[in-house]
Amino acid sequence: MYIKRKLEDTIREYMNKPEILAIVGPRQAGKTTLLKKIQTELQSSIFLSFEDREDLELFEQDIKSFAKKYLHYKYVFIDEFQYSKIGGKNLKYLFDTYPKVKIIISGSSAIDLTIRAIKYLVGRVFVFNLYQLDFEEYLQFKDKNLFRLYLDYKKIFAIKNGLTGLPKVAAGVNREINILLKEFILWGGYPRVVLSENEEEKKIVLKNIYNTYFLRDVRDMLGLSDDFRFGKLIKALSIQVGQLVSYNELGFLAGYDYLTLKKYLNLLEKTFICQMVSPYFTNKRKEIIKNPKIYFFDTGLRNYTIGDFTQIDNRSDKGFLYENFIFEQCLKQEIPTNYWRTKMKAEVDFIIEIANKKIPIESKSKFSERKISKSLKSFIVEHKPEYALILNENSIEKIQLDETAIYLLPHWIV
Repeated sequence: MYIKRKLEDTIREYMNKPEILAIVGPRQAGKTTLLKKIQTELQSSIFLSFEDREDLELFEQDIKSFAKKYLHYKYVFIDEFQYSKIGGKNLKYLFDTYPKVKIIISGSSAIDLTIRAIKYLVGRVFVFNLYQLDFEEYLQFKDKNLFRLYLDYKKIFAIKNGLTGLPKVAAGVNREINILLKEFILWGGYPRVVLSENEEEKKIVLKNIYNTYFLRDVRDMLGLSDDFRFGKLIKALSIQVGQLVSYNELGFLAGYDYLTLKKYLNLLEKTFICQMVSPYFTNKRKEIIKNPKIYFFDTGLRNYTIGDFTQIDNRSDKGFLYENFIFEQCLKQEIPTNYWRTKMKAEVDFIIEIANKKIPIESKSKFSERKISKSLKSFIVEHKPEYALILNENSIEKIQLDETAIYLLPHWIV
């Protein structure tokens, strides 16, 4: 069964452009399925994978014979391109020699594609990220009628495009969407997990993604003979979701020195496992020296690493999981995120910046009695944003604080 991805329409828009298209994203996020879907609908097209050693060796050892064999097609799709160690040079040759052929590549590591391919292709390539499903894609697959209502609300209130009003959401609709949101946060957005028929199957799929793909890839990249300590690092990061990262604590738990730890954390970001979120400062240099927060690209994988699939409402980390969801949604919409924290420990969960507007976001499980936190008030007084968001389960309304409009909205509106 195919789950429609938003990136599909974007790729189609660029199919008649001359540039190479590079689709990058986590393993098992659906890159192969997406590209095969597009390829099968095109005449004069072929789909290759560099997991096939024969094609990979031909590409690397005899590029002219590779071209003679495949470049008579109008569209050439190459999956798992990261396996080629000299991919960039040979792609440049193909692009320059066969300008009428459209080449589309995919890879599961931003590091490999950047070093081995993209740096040779400046001006010749467009890079697109395909992450795990976002909530919009998930909802469209799970309930098309509910999805249509969801889109109506998003048209009224779209963080990325600015505000046009306050959506009036029926209590029943909000409740139904929230049920699916909690399911999404619990199990995550890997397509194969979403397609699983029951919870036991979902757990098995997540286990395979973690062990077979993630640990194997990381072990191979780092040349590790033993991934035990690296697994401890991942678990420690999973426990710290939404919290300030303590390098000393992480290094102690996993047994890594500071430089090794930083190297591995960078690798985790480049392999789409987790990402550091820096604090917000008007002086950008300060962001570099302050401790970041950690969030995962997929909450299902995070929950697997700590072995906890308890329902969201019964969890002590419920608030952090909602925060991680907001991070994921912003990431997948290419909205940069920071957090805000003062020396007096006043803290706002996220600061996003769109069209030169600073937007503070707080996440609450429930919101009652119209109480605005001191931290949010402090940010509003200091920075005077046009509007602020308090994302929660139950309240949808607008509160005015000085010149700032504070919108209380469901988490799923992000």
